[in-house]
Amino acid sequence: MSEHQHGPDCGCGHDHDHEHEEHVFIVTNDEGEEREMVMVYTFESENNAYAVLLDRQDPEQDGVIFRIEEENEEAYLVGIEDDAEWERVTAIYEEIARTENEEQ
Repeated sequence: MSEHQHGPDCGCGHDHDHEHEEHVFIVTNDEGEEREMVMVYTFESENNAYAVLLDRQDPEQDGVIFRIEEENEEAYLVGIEDDAEWERVTAIYEEIARTENEEQ
């Protein structure tokens, strides 16, 4: 994933100048290690919503993309297992990040 610097003027669609509640998730990686992740961006593609999360302790690290699914009026994050879906959403987010970084 391309580098995307988040900050007051990053243009990512979030207002970093005001105090707001962070959407923090505990994500367990393949090795069973838990990381606190913060949702920094959402976008839609092909009638699905996706969330980009950054490691709360290391925000310079590449983001992770999850599909947002809803059930019984509750939203939850789902890992993307399908290679074609993964390629599509990472390409979309990389284009969004590249465009926003160029506007700075």
